[in-house]
This record gives sequence, structure tokens and C-alpha cells, in this order.
Amino acid sequence: MSSTGVLSAGVVAACVSFFLSILIVLTQKLHGRLSLDVDLSGAQKFHKTPVPRIGGMALSIALLAALLYQALDYPKPPSEGGTGKILLLLLAGVPAFITGLIEDITKRTSVKSRLAATFASALLASWLVDASLPRVDVSAIDYVFATLPFVAVAFTAFAVAGVANSINIIDGFHGLAATTVVIILGGLGMLSWSAGDYFVLKIIAVGIGATLGFFLINFPTGRLFMGDGGAYLLGFWVAEVAVLLIVRNPSINAWQVLAICSYPIIEVLYSMYRKKVIRKMSPGLPDRLHLHMLIYRRLVWRFIPRNDSKPWVRNAAVSCVTAVWIGGMTVIAVIFGSDAPALVVLANVAIYITVYTRLVRGRWRLNPVLALGIRPDSAVKEAR
Repeated sequence: MSSTGVLSAGVVAACVSFFLSILIVLTQKLHGRLSLDVDLSGAQKFHKTPVPRIGGMALSIALLAALLYQALDYPKPPSEGGTGKILLLLLAGVPAFITGLIEDITKRTSVKSRLAATFASALLASWLVDASLPRVDVSAIDYVFATLPFVAVAFTAFAVAGVANSINIIDGFHGLAATTVVIILGGLGMLSWSAGDYFVLKIIAVGIGATLGFFLINFPTGRLFMGDGGAYLLGFWVAEVAVLLIVRNPSINAWQVLAICSYPIIEVLYSMYRKKVIRKMSPGLPDRLHLHMLIYRRLVWRFIPRNDSKPWVRNAAVSCVTAVWIGGMTVIAVIFGSDAPALVVLANVAIYITVYTRLVRGRWRLNPVLALGIRPDSAVKEAR
């Protein structure tokens, strides 16, 4: 497929996503009883008025429409890596999306059931499109994968489910999840383009297009949320792109791919560590100590004045801050990741923990023993 075909796929996805997002907003009086997020007091709620949280419907239909358009323009059977194979990938994502959408409508789906659905989607992708990691560029683990293929499949499913969940976790402010997805897919797109893998590049293009179309309605005023359905679907899409890049391109180092995807992964892993080890609470319970929440409370509230006529300004500012950071990390991973990928990953982890500790404790703490909460820092009271 030519670069023109890839671009057209992205444009179709963007247009469909944009117009469907507008339609959802304009018709919210008809479906608001089911779709509106009316919980304004939750630990992870930062919006002021009820907002439809079914943006995932626009995202999923946009992906489907763009792929059907491409299937008609560039007919090629799934066995030959055509658009039909990407449609199978989208089909694999249905359990994750539907379970998230049910949560958006009923608000009664358990965390375990949603994680199980994303795990099931990953297993389906392994079966339908051979999206199972053959290697992680650690010799001992690669040997196990080669010897026991079911271990590779299970590891891949766990990783995909983790990434999907990580996008849902960071979906807390206007544009935050969308900008993160676009930046990560953009970085992976650079690797795909340099490797000449236009099949994966098309998957990336429709993902970026659908996300940007939604983003124009979500940011900055927050008139529509992607919801759990949209977050799990996009997280699944990002994770499968990462897996397929490694599967199809032996020249691409798995650690470089990890470095590009590092922000949401670090967020969810550190959140689990922080809750379980430091705060002695269940990792599944929500709190207000995620990095993006600390940026909102420690930076945005301090430097951006309150504006009652535009209450969304502070909310949207969080995405502007994180986009610069994530964009910088991604550029570094793309440029230097092929030479020292593990070092880039470790640098991302170190920077994250250092900045997080500064925000939560109110001062710089470069001692890793204090930063990781191994020994309490009695001099500083943590933000609550």
C-alpha cells in the first residue's frame, strides 16, 4: 500500500469520528439518561457538569468505517496482510470495547470483568492476526517464548490488558488520553515507516485519525468523554500496534517500543506499587494521587487563575503540560531508542518517579529510598 492509501485511511477515520462525536453531543437529550456521567464527586472526577461518556462509540465506528473504505479501495485477503486482517484485529477488540461501553452506560461493571475482557481481546488477537510476542529482547525470556509458545501468548495477553487499562487510568482530564494515544501512535508510526511496514502504518493511521476526530470535540471544553469503552479500545489498539511491530520487524528492538509506550505503563505500575506497598490499600481503589491529578492540583491551580466563565481552562491545561512531557519522551525514544533502548526506559522511569515525588511531597527527593517509599519521609506530609 502507498503512503496515499495510509493517509486516506486516517482522513476517513478522522472525519467519521468527528461528525459522530458532534452527533452524540447534539442528541444527548435523547440518550442522556443512559450516557451522561452525572457523578461529579468521585475521587477521579474533575468535570463540573454532566457529560456524555460514550465517545467510544464514535471511535469504534470510525475505525470500522475507515477500514471498510480501505477494503473496497485496496481489496486484499486477510491471509495476505490486507485490510481484512485489520478488520479481524478490530473484531478482536470487541470484548474490551463492549465491556467498557456497558460500564459507561450502567456504571456497574466490575474492574475484574473489564480486565478479563481486555485479556480476552488480546487472546483473540493472538489467534486471529498472530499478534503474540516472539521476543522481548531478553535472551532468557526469549528462549522460554521459543520453547513454550503458550507462555508467549499469555505474556502478550497480560501486557495488552495492562496497556489497555493504563489508557483508561490516565483518562481523567480533557484531551489527556487522546493526546497520549496520538503521541504514542505517532512514535510507533515513525518506527513503522522507517521499517517500511505499511500494514502496521495503516493501523496506526486509522487509530490516530479516529482519536483526532474525537479530540476536536473533547478538547478543550470536554463536551464528550471517550469513556471506558473508548479508553479500552484505544489502549488495545496501541498495545496491538506495539506487538505487531515487534512480530513483523526483527530489526525493531522491543525495548525501544516499550520506551515509546512508557508513560501510561509507568503510571499504572507505579500506581499499583504506591497503593499496595506505600499506602497499604487495594490497587483497585481510586485515589487522587495519579501524576496527572498532581499536575492539576500542584501546578495548574497555582499558575492558572480560576475563570468561572470558562471553568474548563484549568482542566484542559493538564493535557498541555503532559503532552509536552510525553512528546519529549517519545522523541528521545525514537531518536536514541535503537542505540540504548533499555537506558531510555530506565531514564523515563527515573524522571517519572523524581517528578512525581516532587509533586506529591512538595520538595525534591533524589534519594531513591525516600522516592520509593521504602523509608517514610517524616519531614514532608504527602498531598491528599
